[in-house]
Amino acid sequence: MTFVQVIDYETTRFDEMNALIDRWAEQSSGRRTATHTMIGQDREARNHYVDMVEFASYEEAMKNSQLPETDRMFQQMVALCEGMPKFMNLDVVRDEHLNKQLAHRVFQEAAMEGNMSVLDECFASNYIDHDLSKEESTVIGRDAMRSDMETWRAAFDMTFEPTAQLAEGDLVTTVWNWRGTHNKGPFMGVAPTGKTYEMSGSTTFRCLGGEIVEGWWHYNPGALQRQMGGTGIPYGT
Repeated sequence: MTFVQVIDYETTRFDEMNALIDRWAEQSSGRRTATHTMIGQDREARNHYVDMVEFASYEEAMKNSQLPETDRMFQQMVALCEGMPKFMNLDVVRDEHLNKQLAHRVFQEAAMEGNMSVLDECFASNYIDHDLSKEESTVIGRDAMRSDMETWRAAFDMTFEPTAQLAEGDLVTTVWNWRGTHNKGPFMGVAPTGKTYEMSGSTTFRCLGGEIVEGWWHYNPGALQRQMGGTGIPYGT
């Protein structure tokens, strides 16, 4: 279970505190178990700060606290604070990145299950799509996304398996494996073969206001076409 330690403190020497944290990160490299840190400054009390340090588990946090670099940093941190810092230890019981949910719905509900109404719910009407495998590498509007998905679904029984997903700021990148059995209709000029093919790729979505406003697709449909016995002409020409 993910574990977060919250450190609440006041200081008039935040520049020194910032430098202290940088030194700890450098000195504990290869040994520390913290996976993510974030510092917030109180808008109403500018000397008031809250540090949030994330670990994979409580046990990993305890390993981190036992490092000599961590103990040394704590003593120096106390010296920079106005009074003793306050600590709160939290087991994370719910952790959701809402932009990840948007990406999941696109792959699961639209691409795999065929619910095209999801595209209207997830994509902005002026969505910008980038796909270098196509003759027109950039198109605007979610109708192009709908047309693409309908083309793939008309040819294959297919699945998308996300193997990794990273969300930072307004961007979500999904690394995926695609698997499709070509048993429905022609694809890129190739008649149904009845065979099953696999392809890997990645998709990055930029999200704004609860909608996907831009996307970048990286994969090789030409290689897929060659597996199917075609000429490898890029999809969309």
